[in-house]
Amino acid sequence: MRLVFVSFQSGSGPFDPRGFPQASIRPGLCVWPVTWWIAVLGGGLALCRRLALLSLRTAWGIKPGMAKLYFQYSTMNAGKSTLLLQAAHNYNERGMETYLLTASFDDRVGAGQIGSRIGLAREAEVFNSTTDLFAKIRERLDIGKVACIFIDEAQFLTRDQVWQLARVVDDLKVPVMAYGLRVDFRGELFPGSAALLALADEMREVRTICHCGKKATMVVRQDDQGNVLTDGAQVQIGGNETYVSLCRRHWREAVGDFPK
Repeated sequence: MRLVFVSFQSGSGPFDPRGFPQASIRPGLCVWPVTWWIAVLGGGLALCRRLALLSLRTAWGIKPGMAKLYFQYSTMNAGKSTLLLQAAHNYNERGMETYLLTASFDDRVGAGQIGSRIGLAREAEVFNSTTDLFAKIRERLDIGKVACIFIDEAQFLTRDQVWQLARVVDDLKVPVMAYGLRVDFRGELFPGSAALLALADEMREVRTICHCGKKATMVVRQDDQGNVLTDGAQVQIGGNETYVSLCRRHWREAVGDFPK
């Protein structure tokens, strides 16, 4: 009779948009997220594998080996780029290649760079509104295998480009994880985000808070003097000094649409 221990430990890896790992199964130890030990008598490795797969499907609705289009969205300054860089690092740490893409005109930390507010940064390929992402990604796959594709600033994708990413998932069998804003400073969906909300297989909200403590779902744009702007181009690159995340109530108050 064999004693097999199944260890469920927190971590990150290939099958979850936040980077949770694939089960590692061997006699005596099976590693999986969430701290939980199970001693299995007699079932051996086959039972251990079944338990790991059941945990994956039940907790996340994700089947190993199944490529999906993921969309993680939020308002400004919620840490989307930090999550992207962490998830990509988890893949690379396990010897798996990743392919990172970001909008060409977002050069706050340098052209062709994905950067976070906590100081993390990494080089990435760039795209603009005319880039054929399916062709670009297929060219990269011709060079070598890629375990996952990461898209930063996904709100700047066009509708056609989101369909191209869907084709990457369906036809090339590679998971794509897109990170971006949901709405602009006027409370309107970005075209890329609207398409991702319609087409993504899995969606998750990255949360941040308003100054009142409630969840922030909206954003206001400010000028150099801190005045709230209600008109202007949808796209304007800026950071903490330009955009402030608010709950819906305080967003309405800030833009002058709050009943007195």
